Amino acid sequence: MTILACENSCPCGADCPTGCVDCPEHPLCADECEDAQLNNEKYQICLNEAIYELSDVFILVIPRYVDESYLQSGDGSSQISATINAPDNYYADEAAHALVNGKLHIFGGVSDRTKIARLDDCTLNELTVRLNEERYSGHAALSIENGKKALICFGYTGDIRKTCEIFDGSTIVSTFASDSTHFFGGLGLYKNQPTSVGCSYENHQKAETLYATGWTALPDHPKRISKHSLVGLENQSLLLIGGRDFGNGGVSQSGIWQLKDENWNQIGELLQADHSGSAIYNGRSIYYFGYYSKAIQRLDFNETEELQTIEEIGNQPGNFYYPVLFQTASNYCV
Repeated sequence: MTILACENSCPCGADCPTGCVDCPEHPLCADECEDAQLNNEKYQICLNEAIYELSDVFILVIPRYVDESYLQSGDGSSQISATINAPDNYYADEAAHALVNGKLHIFGGVSDRTKIARLDDCTLNELTVRLNEERYSGHAALSIENGKKALICFGYTGDIRKTCEIFDGSTIVSTFASDSTHFFGGLGLYKNQPTSVGCSYENHQKAETLYATGWTALPDHPKRISKHSLVGLENQSLLLIGGRDFGNGGVSQSGIWQLKDENWNQIGELLQADHSGSAIYNGRSIYYFGYYSKAIQRLDFNETEELQTIEEIGNQPGNFYYPVLFQTASNYCV
C-alpha cells in the first residue's frame, strides 16, 4: 500500500480517526492480528506516515465537572458540548488518565481515591479492581508497554509521593517506588522509559526514570518546577511544558523544555504561561489545555520533531484543572 493510498483510508487517517476501532476490516487491522494498533508493524509505519489534517483531529475533554465535557477540534474551528455519563458530576476531579489497550481509563481523584474507571462509549464505568494506594491529588498515569498497561504513581501524602503501581486492564500490582518524591511531578516517556520531574511538596529539581530494575537519576531540571505537563516524543526526547517555578515564588511558566541526550534545553515558549493543564500528542502536534489562562495552545512539529510553530486555537470554557483528554471522532458523544 502506498502512503498516498493510505492517507485517508489508513487507520488514523481522515476516514478512520481513531484507528482500527473505526475500520476493523481494513487490511492493516484485520489481516495480521487482533490488536493491530498495538502489534502490527505495517500499521505502525502507516500511522507514522499518515497525513493529519488538523480539521480531522478531535479531542474529548472531560473536566472536573463531567457535565461540562466538550469536543475540541484540532484546527480550533469548533468546540462542541459532549455528554459523558458518570456515577457523579465530580467523578473526574483530579483523576489521572491513560490509555490501556486503546481504552481511556481514569485513576483515583477527589471523588474516590482508589477508583479505576473505563470509558465505554459515553459512560465512565467503575471497575471492580482498585488502586493499592489512595491517590486523590498530585498523582499521574502513563501508558506503557506499547499501550498494554498503565503506570500510576505518586500522590499527596507521605510515602505515596514515591509509590507506583501497574494496571494491565484487569489487575493491579505494585512496582518500584521512586527515590525522590514527585507530587505533581507528572509522568512522561524519555528514551521510552517512564520519567518524572520535580515535586510540588519538596520543591526540588530532581528528575528520574524507571527501568526494569528500579528508578535511576537523570540531570536535574534547571528550575524547581512542578505542575507541568510531560510529553515523550518519538525521537526519544522528553518535553516539559509550562508549570510553576517554586524557586521563584511559584510563578506560572511559559517555557517549553526538552530533555535530550541527558541535557535540558529550552526550545520555545507558550504564548501564555500556564500550569496544572493537560497535554496530548497527536500526529505532529501537541495540544496543551491550560488551567490558569484557559488557553488551548497547539505546538506543531516537523517530521524530525523539531518545534516549528505555536498557535492559540481557543479557550477552555472554564479554569479546568488537569482535564482528562482523549483523541476521538468528531461525533463522539455529541
